[in-house]
Amino acid sequence: MDKKEIHLVKKVSKELGLTYKELGEKIGYSENTLRYSVSKNQLSGQLKKAIELYLEIIKLKEKEQNIEKIKDVISTYSKNLINQIDDLQTKQLDK
Repeated sequence: MDKKEIHLVKKVSKELGLTYKELGEKIGYSENTLRYSVSKNQLSGQLKKAIELYLEIIKLKEKEQNIEKIKDVISTYSKNLINQIDDLQTKQLDK
């Protein structure tokens, strides 16, 4: 790992606003393991993959929330459209 490069654990912890303990709980590592990795400026392939997978999970959850919002908008729009059509049909029958 390049000395100038910010350690992935440190970077991700800061970006997500998590302590090493909190990040460790989310990815299955102890706080001590994360601290040791940062202090030695080393990153095992396994730890890197765990962090990458956790970040991917976060992205997928955000996408899922966006899809749910879109579904709600479409559902509301569809109901409103159906109500408008029903109102028009009722007005036509009343004539």
